[in-house]
Amino acid sequence: MSMLCLGIESTAHTFGIGIVSGEGEVLANAWDIYRPPLGWGIKPMDAATHHREVRDRLLEQVLSDTGKTLDDMDLVAFSQGPGLPPCLYVGLEFAQTLSGRGRPLVGVNHCIAHIEIGRLASRQKNPVVLYVSGANTQILSFVEGRYRCFGETMDIGIGNALDKFGREIGLEFPAGPKIESLAKGGSYQELPYSVKGMDLSFSGIVTEASRRVRQGQNKRDMCFSLQETLFAMATEVTERALAHTRKDEVLLTGGVAANNRLQGMLEIMCRERGAEYSVVPTELAGDNGAMIAWTGILVHRSGMRTISKILPRQRTDDVDVGWL
Repeated sequence: MSMLCLGIESTAHTFGIGIVSGEGEVLANAWDIYRPPLGWGIKPMDAATHHREVRDRLLEQVLSDTGKTLDDMDLVAFSQGPGLPPCLYVGLEFAQTLSGRGRPLVGVNHCIAHIEIGRLASRQKNPVVLYVSGANTQILSFVEGRYRCFGETMDIGIGNALDKFGREIGLEFPAGPKIESLAKGGSYQELPYSVKGMDLSFSGIVTEASRRVRQGQNKRDMCFSLQETLFAMATEVTERALAHTRKDEVLLTGGVAANNRLQGMLEIMCRERGAEYSVVPTELAGDNGAMIAWTGILVHRSGMRTISKILPRQRTDDVDVGWL
């Protein structure tokens, strides 16, 4: 019988539970998102309370969807970090309760899980990865035993940049999809472009776009211009990493990967460079338990051992990748 892993995601606003088989089949994937009050970002303690309130219901849902019980699970995986400590604690506590006596408990790096679910879906072997989410923006690729970082944000993640601008113009969280919709009716207005070597800086661009809206500039124009600027920066650094590594695959993953404009920019770049382009499926782009479950299987099979504690500041390139 195939191995089954139950994965728990709880790094930030989303609490998710997924069940994945040893062959990489996503059998169930359920989540619920904490939504802060209008005008606010994530309140960590409130998000943790939300996670505690929804976890039992989500567990019942995935077990019902698969017709399985906890006794059918061969291992339990949890998101270890990086993330908000109160939220991570909820996931760890729940995972410890569910693992039971004798069932392996596997800690998973959240960022690597985004990469691995993207590789699973795309069947890519060794891509340059553009990982874009709320708190994270990194250009990564596997080199000498780890996912090495070739460039990253110097301040806020690209998703948080979009959410921050969204709050300024009165949009509910998460703002990214709404900004994408508004941008379709806008025209380009030049904003600061901040690529520093291979690293990126987003906060000043958001400040300038917000200032212009307050001065009366059209919101649609600023949504369009902000997207164009942030995504062009990310695409530029990804192209440079592709040239440097001499690889021929690019993978777009993370919650912001669902944005069609960003997908289009990367697709054009890859076509011009003769590289294969893939994007994680929309249903697996945001934070979810299935990506934790699949990566838990990879970690377990590799023989690597993890510790049962949270690591809120763990970096992607801190982790040995023994399965590649």
